[in-house]
Amino acid sequence: MKKLTACMLLGLMVGCSSSAGPAGAGAAGSAGQVASGPITLTIIGTNDLHGAMLPDDGRGGLALLGGYLNNLRAVRAREGGAVLLVDAGDMWQGTMESNLTEGAVVVQAYEALGYAAVTIGNHEFDFGPVGPSATPVQPGDDPRGALKARAAEAGFPFLAANIIEAETSRPIDWPNMRPSVVTEVAGVKVGLIGVTTRESLNATIAANTRGLRIAPLAASVVEQAESLRASGATVIVVTAHAGGTCREFVTTDLTACDASAEIFEVARALPAGLVDVIVAGHTHAGIAHEVAGIAVIEAFARGQSFGRVDLTIDRATGRPSTRTLFPPEPVCAFQDAETSRCVPASFAGARAVSEYAGAVVEPDRAVDALVRAAAEATERLKHTPLGIVADTPLPVRGAVESPLGNLFVDALLAAVPDADVAINNTSGGLRADLPAGPVTYGALFDVFPFDNRLARLTLTGAELRRVFTAQLEGTTRLVGVAGLRVAAACGGRQLRVTMMRPSGAEVRDADRLIVATTDFLAIGAMFRRVAPPDGFVIPAGAPIVRDIVAEQLGRRGGRLRADDLVDPERPRWPPASTLPMRCGAA
Repeated sequence: MKKLTACMLLGLMVGCSSSAGPAGAGAAGSAGQVASGPITLTIIGTNDLHGAMLPDDGRGGLALLGGYLNNLRAVRAREGGAVLLVDAGDMWQGTMESNLTEGAVVVQAYEALGYAAVTIGNHEFDFGPVGPSATPVQPGDDPRGALKARAAEAGFPFLAANIIEAETSRPIDWPNMRPSVVTEVAGVKVGLIGVTTRESLNATIAANTRGLRIAPLAASVVEQAESLRASGATVIVVTAHAGGTCREFVTTDLTACDASAEIFEVARALPAGLVDVIVAGHTHAGIAHEVAGIAVIEAFARGQSFGRVDLTIDRATGRPSTRTLFPPEPVCAFQDAETSRCVPASFAGARAVSEYAGAVVEPDRAVDALVRAAAEATERLKHTPLGIVADTPLPVRGAVESPLGNLFVDALLAAVPDADVAINNTSGGLRADLPAGPVTYGALFDVFPFDNRLARLTLTGAELRRVFTAQLEGTTRLVGVAGLRVAAACGGRQLRVTMMRPSGAEVRDADRLIVATTDFLAIGAMFRRVAPPDGFVIPAGAPIVRDIVAEQLGRRGGRLRADDLVDPERPRWPPASTLPMRCGAA
């Protein structure tokens, strides 16, 4: 399925002009503003929306988030304080409503919500040039065209202090993209800095990030923060598409966290007192911790929650005197009538409309109109049946291997008649389980929202063995494989990998194999060590992997069960419990 241009679809919804944000979205209103006493500045952070603009069973959705923000802004306006809203990246890749406009509708919704700034994540590069191709096809195609178009449309800046252009050795300097900015809210000068994970360029399509590199996060933050302080900023907020994971919140104790996570390393590397708040992302986890004197928040993913830090600002100095952390706040339409805990719309017990900041939460009308129009524009395509029924859910994860991963990679193998093996990015590429029931194109899109295309490679047995050995030695998240079974065992300090054909014959080093895979893997890190000097050639008209799977499901027809897709007696890979396999390790 080809992407529609932004204006084609937005024209059906709200027109192509940028919508204005709510009055006073980033600052307090003048009415009721006090002249003395401390100022409360609330930092609200979101991350990893992945295009999930619509609610799911009463949870999440940008219109409902707008209701929470409206309530909190009203309180701050009465007190003479303010709300500052920022996002930590991966905004638009992941749903049909967003992808068909290459993220334009998300930008419009963020405009209406009053975002002060956003950070560029790895998936902001996924759409490549403006138009239907996800990677450059013609000589004049700009591999960052869609990203640049979204930034140019936005009324808020895109921040990227550590994405460096090789040609200039400086941070990217594209329209409306900068390393940092100063914004004034409630009379307080706040410096905002954006950085992205060291993994960013390896976690998107490599063809779209050539000529870029990632500078160290902490050093980039220090450079920008010192400059912002010198220009008068009294509060520094870093919005970082880099994160961690925690099981408990609102503490200085990282015992319940992965203390070695990237964002904690960054916080500990910063000079004391230089940064006040970090809004994190990328890991789709929750954080609400003080680390090295910095308030660090992250709010899971897909718009289900938001993070919050309240800063008490001394009016004379503009500096924070105290900070109050909150656990990630669920975005929900309903609460349990007895416990006030968030419940789904399908909750069978007594429930009440959610309240926040002392008032009932009502979806923001302007944002609701935007996302409803986006949903209506995709309704017919989403409900297109594929002619097959899943009798059980098909999960991404399984006891032995992924049933859904096997379904995808089997479809790739069937799509290339002379292929010996098919390989797909199961762990990172498949984003949701396939639910039970008649399979629709929309459900398949939710599983695999990427416009990755089919790649046909020719490798020797020795080259493919090198690829699989690197997988087994370096990760616990194996790709999906069809056509071959892979076994491995240590021979002294060396890992010995064996590849077996369906006939039982072992693949020899000199054998030449046809490999069906995706352009994401073919031009990325996985095959880099065996690629020709100029890289693998991916034909411009190669079919989209999602559409290949849709066609194969239609041909198969009938019914599917998860058990049909996994043979526990003949696993395709060594068990995950043994990974990574490092022979001779101390």
